[in-house]
Amino acid sequence: MALPRLILASASPRRAELMRQLNLDFQVITSEVPEVDHRQLTAGEIAQINAYRKARSVSKRFPDYLVLGADTVVSLGVRLFGKPADLGEARRMLETLQGQTHQVVTGVCLVSLRHRRERLFAEITDVSFRPLTAQQITEYLAAINPLDKAGAYAIQERGDALVQDIDGSFSNVVGLPLERLRVELDRWEGKV
Repeated sequence: MALPRLILASASPRRAELMRQLNLDFQVITSEVPEVDHRQLTAGEIAQINAYRKARSVSKRFPDYLVLGADTVVSLGVRLFGKPADLGEARRMLETLQGQTHQVVTGVCLVSLRHRRERLFAEITDVSFRPLTAQQITEYLAAINPLDKAGAYAIQERGDALVQDIDGSFSNVVGLPLERLRVELDRWEGKV
């Protein structure tokens, strides 16, 4: 069975670039559904719910396609870090994460309404930040735009200034776990 035509239901240029690394033919159609941010859910639950809502919303308009939705959440214990609203919040996030090991959770949903198939999963990567001074945080925030990034950082954009070590998928921290996605797409096609 071949993959149906593929849609990435995300406005993230990072996710589109990651998808291109898999040599997939796809188009980007963003979902307009608001993201859920409920403090009584775990990072994995929130990421998967948001991924499902994004994929399902686009799939309703394109039922013959395979639609991929994704959402990334950063967590430190029970504390969740989404996209900061402003630079002050971005600074506070980095101050909290510095010197700590946190988790980056990306939820992914693959759905094809016409074929009545769906696959939902989450991937977790542990990220350890270096201890950071106020000056280092200021310099980092001046070098990137933190407002569209969960946890106010991008590992692929000067991440070495913040990150000491990662345990798990690097691409997951960027926004899409390519290794797991490749396996899931092969299963979808019946190759595994």
